[in-house]
Amino acid sequence: MHTPLRRPLTLALTAALAALLAVPAAQAQDAGSMREQRAKRMAELGKGKDAGKAQEPAPLYPNATRSAPEARANPKLVKQLQELQQLFEEHKNEEVIAKAEAIAAMPAAGAYDKSYAYSVAGNAAADLDQPDRAAEFFRKAVDANGLDNNSHFAVMYNLVVLQYSGQKYADALATLDRFLAETKSDKPEHQSLRASILANLGRNDEALAIYKALLAKNPDDKRMLMNAVATLQAADKFDEANTLLEQGYKRGMLTEPRELRVLYTGYMNTQRWDDARRVMEEGQAKGILQPGPELARDYMVLAQNAYMDDKLPLAIELYGKAAPMAADGEAWLNQAKVLVMAGRKAEAKVAAQKALDKGVKKPEEAKRILATK
Repeated sequence: MHTPLRRPLTLALTAALAALLAVPAAQAQDAGSMREQRAKRMAELGKGKDAGKAQEPAPLYPNATRSAPEARANPKLVKQLQELQQLFEEHKNEEVIAKAEAIAAMPAAGAYDKSYAYSVAGNAAADLDQPDRAAEFFRKAVDANGLDNNSHFAVMYNLVVLQYSGQKYADALATLDRFLAETKSDKPEHQSLRASILANLGRNDEALAIYKALLAKNPDDKRMLMNAVATLQAADKFDEANTLLEQGYKRGMLTEPRELRVLYTGYMNTQRWDDARRVMEEGQAKGILQPGPELARDYMVLAQNAYMDDKLPLAIELYGKAAPMAADGEAWLNQAKVLVMAGRKAEAKVAAQKALDKGVKKPEEAKRILATK
């Protein structure tokens, strides 16, 4: 008979939550802002329908402490920058990078020219799926300090995201803290990213404080809820994590299989077996949880616990739930063993044969049950 698998559940739970903590390496600016910035740059370079009359977009960070420089290209390099932009639009990324580095090295290149060239090179490297290379170009663009505030902070935030995605959490935190100090941003997505970085650095209490503050402002934010739960569980605060999940579950927020699994495995890790079973059965009834090997393994954990508590009828029932959806016949074999203990030999033989038919590691155990009189 198998023994309860309680600690491995915690490990499985951590793996299931890893994706929830991830922040996608998307463009830092929203699509509208990116279009505004591109139009502005094209106008500055004497191209596009607004050539010669670049219009300043609305500031994304009106409380920023940075004094924006006079963001203008050196007239001697305008043609070079135009060619750089054209190469980028043609997706000739390696040529973009080579030309950007050449422009930045020119004696005539000023702060704007360098920042502009490096930022385009960063985007080209990102298109080539070279995140470390892209991050280095974005860092150089920020250090050159030649762009307007909207563009400067967009590049800085892109750098944060790349550092985070590359698991360079200390660097990401330093860059993000600079970003927040200079922009004075209180946007939820920025605070959430900071919390994720802190969690990955093992600073769970600080991360949790941010998540709780964000949840208080928007209790319907499911991603924030799940990130807070992941942080609590990483700190071994399973009871508190379960409380948060229960609240979300009662409000109908947990609508995906992995979300329900986080809840019921959380119950298992705190030995709330009846609650775990209830959520599993409700999830199946609602069509959220589908039969399969993973669900079978989880039912087997419940069955093992019932057996250890001498609840033989319940163990038999739970092994019976697991067996049809399991990848092998181990659940049938375990059910057969418990049926023998309960004096139900005829049923035990039926289960033992099903175990053999589906395949088990130790077929001799099933054969012994079949041979009993």
